[in-house]
Amino acid sequence: MAEVDPAREWARHWQYAELPDLDLLRARYVRHTFPRHSHEGFVFGTITSGVEDVGLPGGTVHAGPGTVVMINPEVPHTARAGVPEGWVYATLYPSAQVINDIAADLTSLRGSVGFTETGVRDPRAARLITEVHRAAEEGNALAADSVLRIMVARLLDRHGSVLPVRAPHSAGARDAARARAALEERMERPPTLEALAAELGTSPFALLRAFKKQYGMPPHTWLTDARVRRARRMLDGGTVPAEAAVAVGFTDQPHLNRHFTRIVGVPPGAYRRERAGSYKTGGSPAP
Repeated sequence: MAEVDPAREWARHWQYAELPDLDLLRARYVRHTFPRHSHEGFVFGTITSGVEDVGLPGGTVHAGPGTVVMINPEVPHTARAGVPEGWVYATLYPSAQVINDIAADLTSLRGSVGFTETGVRDPRAARLITEVHRAAEEGNALAADSVLRIMVARLLDRHGSVLPVRAPHSAGARDAARARAALEERMERPPTLEALAAELGTSPFALLRAFKKQYGMPPHTWLTDARVRRARRMLDGGTVPAEAAVAVGFTDQPHLNRHFTRIVGVPPGAYRRERAGSYKTGGSPAP
């Protein structure tokens, strides 16, 4: 029998055509680390073997089998192996609209909902996450949609809440919001921190502190994350990685490859191939 490489990593990040507002990731990571980043939608992950250390604003969640990790939209976080053998996990990335619609249909929560816990021991919900993956991989849209709703309803019932709306009341928060808008608009050729601070009438260090307080990461880290997000949308639309790299402000495709792989978990070429294929019949992920 062939010996299995204990350090071998694999990942599949894909979309099931019948559930277009849901991304799925199954992977095994050993050396891979996710830098600080955030998502526009929600994250629901469960570990099937090993341990994942998820770094969040409130501390680190040491997630092992039976644990469900729930991350609200725009919450910055990191991830890395918590044990030498790494971790194997299944993750769901539903849009905020999906979660809000389920909450409106099945709970008394209204508005922008979210979760008050980030890591909970819930073997039943963990199994439901893997069942969504299995149903999608088998092309069973009815089961995938049904189990997703059951899982979300369970977690909302136990840990759901209406998210507070954060308005930029302070001068620093307003400067951070204006800086973010400027970086989004000038992503291809962003200004230096000094130039951006001068435009906003503040100092570089004051802007740096305000931005990190508001968004959980400094402007340059946030910009890299935003570039990868925009590149993902372009790849979803059929743009080739080399063109997406230039469009979002990376110097070349290797720079996109490096940052995209670190944040998304798969290279942009593999990500685009999954989008270009047909997912109606699902398909087997890596072993």
